[in-house]
Amino acid sequence: MEELVEAQTDDKGRDAVLSSFMRAHMMLNEGEERVLQIESRRVDLLGKMERFRDQGRALCHLGHCHTTQGREDEAARCFQRGRDLGAAHGFFSLECKACEGLGILAMKEGRHQEGVDLLRNALAAAPLNEYDDTSYELTIFRSLVNALFTAASASPSSPFSANARDEVEEVIPRYRKAAEAESKRSGKLCSAELDSLQASAHLHKAHGHPEKAAQDLHALLTLARENKAAVLEMPRRGQRKRLAAHLALQKLDMESGEEREEYEALMVEMADRVGL
Repeated sequence: MEELVEAQTDDKGRDAVLSSFMRAHMMLNEGEERVLQIESRRVDLLGKMERFRDQGRALCHLGHCHTTQGREDEAARCFQRGRDLGAAHGFFSLECKACEGLGILAMKEGRHQEGVDLLRNALAAAPLNEYDDTSYELTIFRSLVNALFTAASASPSSPFSANARDEVEEVIPRYRKAAEAESKRSGKLCSAELDSLQASAHLHKAHGHPEKAAQDLHALLTLARENKAAVLEMPRRGQRKRLAAHLALQKLDMESGEEREEYEALMVEMADRVGL
């Protein structure tokens, strides 16, 4: 890699080489430390070229890498730098991604009110991203719903937990509506539809409405059946794994043996695809 980087005549070429090697390491799911090293070099290079939005995106990616490795202090510094760049140059995409990263960190450290506030801010910034990319909003909806569930169960008697329970009831229908709209817009099943239905089922079960939870789960499984090809081709391993887990957990609750066998076959096929 170093020879290729040095062979480039300008910073744009050097960044292109570094980006290619980083993507290769990520696709092969290997060398996370190497990814960190390469992305750190890109942060400096992009700043030198005054490509501040790309620099902020690289910083947020660095923050996520540090988070997965348990380096919360390093992650927080990266996210805050990304947020500062967004504020300085008016990039709502950076405000969204950086606040999400900082919010997730706060939730991990037990600072639930701060974490929820940051994720609310990320959700407000998401529709304003410069790319007109709906995935920003869907990603933040998922993170905010998870954070609200965590906050609601952490101290059930506290006013903040009560507010979190009320808020998640309002957020989940918005999440489902946004996911359904994305499926219609793209012409294919959006994985957030599956996640939003699972979140709705969890909410109804927690509130003592098992019949409504069952309706959500039936809708989830019907979507999986009707969109089998799309489910099997979902690009992220995590998306397929989540659905496989949902199917595995619910298969015993299905009314007919024939239906149970059908979903079991789908789950096995998905598992084969992702090496479960």
